[in-house]
Amino acid sequence: MRKLITIVTPCYNEQDNVEELCERIATVMAVLPYDYEHICIDNHSSDGTVGKLRMIAARDKRVKIIVNARNFGHIRSPFHGILQSSGDACVLLASDLQDPPEMIVDFVKRWEEGYKTVLAVKPESEESPLIFFVRNIYYRLLSRISEVPLVRNATGAGLYDRAVVEILRKIDDPYPYFRGLVCEIGFPIATVPFKQPKRRRGITKNNFYSLYDMAMLGITNHSKVPLRLITIGGFVISIASVLVALAFFVAKLLFWDYFQLGIAPILIGIFFFGAIQMFFIGLLGEYIGSIHTQVRKVPLVVELERVNFHRGALTPPAETAKNTAPAE
Repeated sequence: MRKLITIVTPCYNEQDNVEELCERIATVMAVLPYDYEHICIDNHSSDGTVGKLRMIAARDKRVKIIVNARNFGHIRSPFHGILQSSGDACVLLASDLQDPPEMIVDFVKRWEEGYKTVLAVKPESEESPLIFFVRNIYYRLLSRISEVPLVRNATGAGLYDRAVVEILRKIDDPYPYFRGLVCEIGFPIATVPFKQPKRRRGITKNNFYSLYDMAMLGITNHSKVPLRLITIGGFVISIASVLVALAFFVAKLLFWDYFQLGIAPILIGIFFFGAIQMFFIGLLGEYIGSIHTQVRKVPLVVELERVNFHRGALTPPAETAKNTAPAE
């Protein structure tokens, strides 16, 4: 009996890309000695994405659709799609074609070599040079402060063995930093480098807030270094403040008639320490917000509809199963 590979492609307003996406995946899988299922999880698209997926699924029963009841964000929806996989391995790809489906061949090759986790990494990209530079700086920083070794420039695309998926189900994280989570599991990781192409059709869904959200999630989930820096920084600043105060006091005693403090240093000091306090409070707020998200234990997504899923074919987590429409 041939092994099954599940391919998961999260979608949101990708009506111009889903047909080519499914065609290229089908072409790649035709040359591999494996059966496959293709799960498209739609994050409540407002364009014609779901309609096009329905037409594709009607022609090809290997294409399965999950439609979310609302947009649950760029972190929760893909993770939920992975947890619905039933294959011996699960491949995650973006639906905007910036993760070329042809990489599946390389993913499978490394999987056959014994790796349970295979990650796509982009040492080169055709995206904005500024954005690529900022990403590199962030990944370098996160790698240095993280408590576990992280794969630099990983996109999240890759192949995950069934053993990895089972562990992810047990972790039950309602808002995971997925790229860090698979590294935290501890299995040896193979990488497949590629040059990320430009988006040819559609509009990117990544904005400043989503990028900031992902960046802070990686830091708060995988490092306590910022919290330690707050403590150390507060101690150093307090010592420096005492020394400066003593220096001013001595200078005033020695040069009573000539030394004038003025209002400028006072204002500068107030604004400086105010800014430092706001930064530290904001950083603490990020950690508290992360804790709040974890303890709420809300479902990753609530499903509105499934297409081409058969009863017993998948076993979704209990918290999402009760919110799932009857399988077609």
